[in-house]
Amino acid sequence: MNVEYINPFIEASQSVLKQIANIEVKLGKIFIKTSPYDSDSVVIIIGITGKIRGQVIFTMNRKVALHIASSMMAGMPVTELDEISKSAISELTNMILGNTATILYNRGIGIEITPPSLLLGDNMQISNNKLKTVCIPLHLEGDDIFEIDVSIVDNKE
Repeated sequence: MNVEYINPFIEASQSVLKQIANIEVKLGKIFIKTSPYDSDSVVIIIGITGKIRGQVIFTMNRKVALHIASSMMAGMPVTELDEISKSAISELTNMILGNTATILYNRGIGIEITPPSLLLGDNMQISNNKLKTVCIPLHLEGDDIFEIDVSIVDNKE
């Protein structure tokens, strides 16, 4: 996978988390995940088509999801993943991918994204045998981690 494709995801996620949720994040060590892999309890999947194709999977535990939703709602206490908080974190991931698409477009790489799909559950496993998955861990306050798993390839036209 081309590094020029990964950097826009990092740039967009750091920018959106800061602007929308006032959350500073630090980039962790990027690595390749082997399929299948275990996932946290909150998963948001967004598909990508265009010059590159594949999917981006955002994973976090419930505590991180609640923290992000609360931060997006000006610090209002959020104690459960109800429809409003699920909508907030889904929209955050949509904004991250929208910003990523803009950065890529400005570099001559046109993509389109699908609406986000949010999954909740325990002991989830993700299997993506056909594509290599690059994990971008973002460290929030404390030991909180918000992961972005990018599985994309060049689209042969």
